[in-house]
Amino acid sequence: MGKVPGWLERLLMPKLNEISGEIKAIHTRIDGVEKEVASLRSEMMTKFESVDRRFEAVESRLDSIEARLPVMEKMAEFEARLTDCVAF
Repeated sequence: MGKVPGWLERLLMPKLNEISGEIKAIHTRIDGVEKEVASLRSEMMTKFESVDRRFEAVESRLDSIEARLPVMEKMAEFEARLTDCVAF
């Protein structure tokens, strides 16, 4: 490639430097946005994990209630029989 004539270089170099500076500024902004997105993603994952733990706790409580229901039903039947026996 041949040498660029001096007048063309003097004409284009300031504009090329300006464009180069703008591109660097855009890259800096993109890097900032990427960091912000990563931070927000991390924050959302933390919140999702917290909600997941809460759901697991609710599921555990529901399982406990389900396990006690048959016992409560049998106790109600027993109380009904006992009441019938005492009534006689």
